[in-house]
Amino acid sequence: MREKAWEEKRKNNKGNTPSATRKMRRMRAALTLIGLLAVMLFLAACGAQSQSAATTEAPATTAAAETATPAASTESTDTGLRSITHLKGTSEIPMKPERVVALSAAYIDHMLTLGEKPVGVNNEERYGGDYLPYLADELEGVAVVGSADTPNLEAILQLNPDVILVESRTAETSYEQLNKIAPTVVLGNEWKDYDEDPDFWTEDLLKIAEMYDKTEVAQSKIDELKQKTAEVKTLVEKSEHRKLAYVRVREKLFQIYGQNGHPTNALLYRDLGFEPSAITPVEHREDLSLEGLADLDANRLILEVDPNGGDFLEQAQKSSIWKDVPAVQQEQVYETDSFWLFKGWGVLGRTEILEDIRKLVE
Repeated sequence: MREKAWEEKRKNNKGNTPSATRKMRRMRAALTLIGLLAVMLFLAACGAQSQSAATTEAPATTAAAETATPAASTESTDTGLRSITHLKGTSEIPMKPERVVALSAAYIDHMLTLGEKPVGVNNEERYGGDYLPYLADELEGVAVVGSADTPNLEAILQLNPDVILVESRTAETSYEQLNKIAPTVVLGNEWKDYDEDPDFWTEDLLKIAEMYDKTEVAQSKIDELKQKTAEVKTLVEKSEHRKLAYVRVREKLFQIYGQNGHPTNALLYRDLGFEPSAITPVEHREDLSLEGLADLDANRLILEVDPNGGDFLEQAQKSSIWKDVPAVQQEQVYETDSFWLFKGWGVLGRTEILEDIRKLVE
């Protein structure tokens, strides 16, 4: 039985000779090796693909980082500083300035028009060295830091200002010193060039409004003022006394102001429609002697009297020349509060002038 079983097994394994077995083993090994190589190649391919993806992703991340850096820088600039262009170039000022020194009656008017209060203002020495009276109520508690011509640098420094506002006249002598204390913005035109554009004061208002993100507020105030001006002009046109002379009384002489050359002049003759007298100059102001009053044919006379001009005016009023002026004979002489030349530069001041004119012509 055993032999028969063995024989049967031998027959069944007839093809499985030692040589054939070795061949099969080699074949299995080869197949295994091929399989391993395939796996290794697959893994290598996956690794390469992963590396490629990482490489591709890295520049994108870098690019994003590079993009993010300027954005952060811009945001920091936007939230911290604002660039303001002016007569002396460009100044970097805080986005929300809180401590502003204004060395001009006009710029004080502009700030108050916008609802902003300066921490320091200039005085006007010939008017007592304090606040201008028509702005005094709104300036209570504000430091006075010298005149625009000779600002008190130490007093300004102690205020620790964010911004200093000056006109070109002040900048001619004090810009470098002021700019060392705080960014100094020079507004207006070059000194004495203002007569070429008597409306540029509105540009100054808008520039200051830009500092506070209040340009819409400023434009609204300008539009309201235009409407009030138009209403008063209608009253002027109905008046019988439209021939006007605007005269400043100084210590020892008169000065007659022109039809142009100053915002107040332009308001009177251009915007409100008053007619100039025969001797009213077209440009600038001119000195006028007492004898020169004989040619003054105005039937309405507005006097702006300097603090030291009272005695001269009193003497002039006693003369026969004065008494022959048509406006004097018709009792159409109005003495202002002596601040119209300041008031013409801003919304608050011009509004007061309009109210005075309204009372005169109604």
